[in-house]
Amino acid sequence: MKIYLAGFKTIEKYWKESTKDIYLLSSFYEHKNEKCGNYVKQKNHILDSGAFTFMQNKNKTVDWDKYTEEYANFIKKYNIELFIEMDIDSIIGLKEVEKLRTKLENVTNKKCIPVWHKSRGKEYWLQMIKNYDYVAIGGIAINEIKQNEYKYFNWFLKTAKKENCKVHGLGFTKTKLLKKYRFDSVDSTTWNVGGKFGNVVILDRCGFPTKRYKKKYNRVKNVNDLNMYNFNQWIKFQKYAEKYL
Repeated sequence: MKIYLAGFKTIEKYWKESTKDIYLLSSFYEHKNEKCGNYVKQKNHILDSGAFTFMQNKNKTVDWDKYTEEYANFIKKYNIELFIEMDIDSIIGLKEVEKLRTKLENVTNKKCIPVWHKSRGKEYWLQMIKNYDYVAIGGIAINEIKQNEYKYFNWFLKTAKKENCKVHGLGFTKTKLLKKYRFDSVDSTTWNVGGKFGNVVILDRCGFPTKRYKKKYNRVKNVNDLNMYNFNQWIKFQKYAEKYL
């Protein structure tokens, strides 16, 4: 399993090491000003449209055609291989998302990673995994898919495997469940919890970052150093997951 670390912008200006062996997921919204690191060109990088940002404010007016065109041109310019469709079903509806997907793929001349939501239904999933070799399941991070529904993940993974299609779990950060639900890849921002709550991430005996020691903010001398340390712990977990999960 590949675990992509999202939120790299938090420490990008402090990170001095190479990123070539780190799986990263970043947002086009973060790169719209063209200020981006070379990691966006790496094969072990996934680019998201940044639509999640807009889902937080449905009253925000956006020209989605223009945004999609800018997104597509960025992908084309940096020759990005793995990129997620305009994941905004809840804002503009599936039909419009499909139109934007077609536009995105026509401009880039590549297939995107489409995102399945509960509202799309079972048959749509079965069609997706036949037409694409990499798909994602969305709605996990925002609790659209409840934890008592996670039991259905294995059906999704099993049907996708029959079609030789990889599945990415968007925002699936519950590390204790990664052994139970074997996604091909997931992404997480959990590594930066230290900067928010003053927690130090440690790895347990199995290599999972499930334990944290809490510290008060006034005992954390440098939040950036703490983020860097926690990020390194999750890089170790990436290597464990790729080998054992």
